[in-house]
Amino acid sequence: MPRPREFDEECVVAAIREVFWDKGYAATSVDDLMRASGLGKGSLYGAFGDKHRLFLRVLREYNDTNDRVLRERLASASRAVHFVREFVHGPSRDSTGASAQRGCLLANSTAELATSMPDVAAEARRSYDATAEILTEAIERARREGDVDPGVDADQVAYAVLAAQLGVVALGRTGMGVGALASVAESALTRLLPSPGHE
Repeated sequence: MPRPREFDEECVVAAIREVFWDKGYAATSVDDLMRASGLGKGSLYGAFGDKHRLFLRVLREYNDTNDRVLRERLASASRAVHFVREFVHGPSRDSTGASAQRGCLLANSTAELATSMPDVAAEARRSYDATAEILTEAIERARREGDVDPGVDADQVAYAVLAAQLGVVALGRTGMGVGALASVAESALTRLLPSPGHE
């Protein structure tokens, strides 16, 4: 009979996620993963597979969590346009700038790995398509609520909003100040979400 696992799998995955997020995939060593998880190499790989498989699991769970959180935030938003605005402004909300400079695990990983690892590129597409679907729902609702011009193409604008947010994330990684990031986000939103009757 196999021995039962003597560790909290969710806690281990969360600890490993932080290492990949802080250091990136290539710079993260097996020793780093062992230190973060508190597991030996045999236990770590026996439970999760090799470094690549472990990374993919971390990335998928991160993306699935983000998807769930976005859906919950849209459902609870008093106005859908507020949800979209908060989505784009998100990277500029930390007054210290630390989270903006750390970036997003998915965006960081896509930039580092998508051209060399097709499975990472596929996971990124899956996640970004899911986010665009949520944004489409939000923009359609914002049109119904009278906050966005009814002539706006929700599908097209959803991807444009996603691209704008990713641009803010990328600029945050460079160390751009939160005030400048907020200005960039606001400028993008003004163009992407015209009010009803906007000329």
